[in-house]
Amino acid sequence: MTIANWPLAERPREKLLLHGVKNLSDAELLAIFFCTGSRGKTAVDIARELLTEHGGLKKIADADPTLLFQKKGFGKAKYAMLKAAIELGRRYLEEDLPAGEPLTNSHLTKRFLANRLKDYPHEVFACLFLDTLNRIICYEELFHGTINESNVYPRELVKRGLKHNAAKVILAHNHPSGSPTPSEADQEITHLLQKALALVSIQVIDHIVIGHNQTLSFAEAGLL
Repeated sequence: MTIANWPLAERPREKLLLHGVKNLSDAELLAIFFCTGSRGKTAVDIARELLTEHGGLKKIADADPTLLFQKKGFGKAKYAMLKAAIELGRRYLEEDLPAGEPLTNSHLTKRFLANRLKDYPHEVFACLFLDTLNRIICYEELFHGTINESNVYPRELVKRGLKHNAAKVILAHNHPSGSPTPSEADQEITHLLQKALALVSIQVIDHIVIGHNQTLSFAEAGLL
C-alpha cells in the first residue's frame, strides 16, 4: 500500500499540518523530504530502514553518500534534499545570534555554540567577539586540533580581538569524547587567555565546553 492510500491523518505531510511537526517520528520527517518510495516500499519504509541501518539521523547525515546510494530507493535526488534540509536547519539556528544584537540569553548562546561545534570529530576552539554592550561582532573558529586536543595560541587570539575591536569575548571548544567536564588543561588555558586578553582590555566573560547533548559554562560553574 502506498502512502497515498493511507488514512489521511496518518500520512506524514497531512499529519504535520493537522497535529504539528513535533508529532512526527524521525522516519516520518525524512519521508516528507524523500517524497517517494520504491517498488514495494513507501518513503516511510525507506526512512525507517535507513535509521535502523545507520543508527540515527546524525549518522545518516554524516554517512558517505556512496554508501547511502546503495540503498534501493535512495538516490542523488533524495540525498540532495536531505543535505539541503540539514543546511537549512543550520542556517536557521545561526540566525538565533544575529550580528549587532545584544547577547542577553545564555541558553541561545550555548545552543548556537553547540550546533556549530558538536559534530566535529576533533577539537575545535572558537570565539564569539562582542562589543562593550555585549552585541555580537562575529563568531570565528580559530584553532583545529586532534581527536582530543587543540593547540590554542594566546597571541593569535589577542590579534583577532584587536582586529575586531572587541571589548569582550566568549570562548568555546568541543569535547569529541562526549563529556563537557573541563580538564585541568582547559582551565589553565582559560586563565592564560584571560591574562593575555586583559593586557589589551578585552574581558573573557565565559568559556563554553560542548559535549554530546550537554554544555558546561565556566562562568556558571564558578571557574572564571
